[in-house]
Amino acid sequence: MSTTKDVGRLLLRCADRPGLVAAVSSFLAQSGANIVSLDQHATEQSGGTFMQRTIFHLPGLTAARDALESAFVEQVAKPFEMEFRLTEAAKPKRVVILASKEDHCLLDLLWRNRRGELDMSVSMVISNHPDLADQVRPFGVPFLHVAATKDNRAEAEQRLLDLVRGNADLVVLARYMQILTQDFLSHVGCPLINIHHSFLPAFIGAAPYRRAKERGVKLVGATAHYVTEELDDGPIIEQDVVRVDHRHSVADLTRLGADVERVVLSRAVLWHCQDRIIRYGNQTVVF
Repeated sequence: MSTTKDVGRLLLRCADRPGLVAAVSSFLAQSGANIVSLDQHATEQSGGTFMQRTIFHLPGLTAARDALESAFVEQVAKPFEMEFRLTEAAKPKRVVILASKEDHCLLDLLWRNRRGELDMSVSMVISNHPDLADQVRPFGVPFLHVAATKDNRAEAEQRLLDLVRGNADLVVLARYMQILTQDFLSHVGCPLINIHHSFLPAFIGAAPYRRAKERGVKLVGATAHYVTEELDDGPIIEQDVVRVDHRHSVADLTRLGADVERVVLSRAVLWHCQDRIIRYGNQTVVF
């Protein structure tokens, strides 16, 4: 029997004030729900922003969800001017993965998903190169090639929009080596998560690990973040590093960097799919 059956996740954000936890808890109790866990954070002792993630169990949640959400709006969200999101744990997020030629992040996500480590349903993999089609095929996930260059960007992005809209709750850029325009981000209709090495803003451009070796870095790492119109400057979800030294070659740095990228991206995707993340300005709170 699924442990996610009839389990709801309620994420909310609003101006902090007394009585918020009591209002949410009382509403759920009066609705017949049992709170399984509750995490909260306020940015200041008073006058800041309040954020909360509540996991609850409510028999017949799927049938009751619309009425529950409407009642929450009227009884709690409107009076406290809350932004909130109510989801069902038993309904995996639909994920579209964008990739290019590098396979390490893409195959890691597909492998973890096949093993049941990531609570998501991969709708499709879209790449601007055909190279990875044979590697994706054993996972039983549709692979689509949409050629994208600086010369056909508008046409390629429109094709991506046609494929993604209505089929995705999340888009993951698994080393997708194309810059997405503000127009695309405005129309895609779901969040996007990107992964990159943590040398940024240093070593921008091609061959970052060679340039890092030349500079004698002592750490390599990776950053996963939400995508915004500001390139590589969206709210950070997760980061990690590994120590390196003079004995490591460029190939070693590249391999270690790829290892960190895989782990960091999988954590970020997992946490998003588990509704653990609340965005706050250009930051995130991860419960």
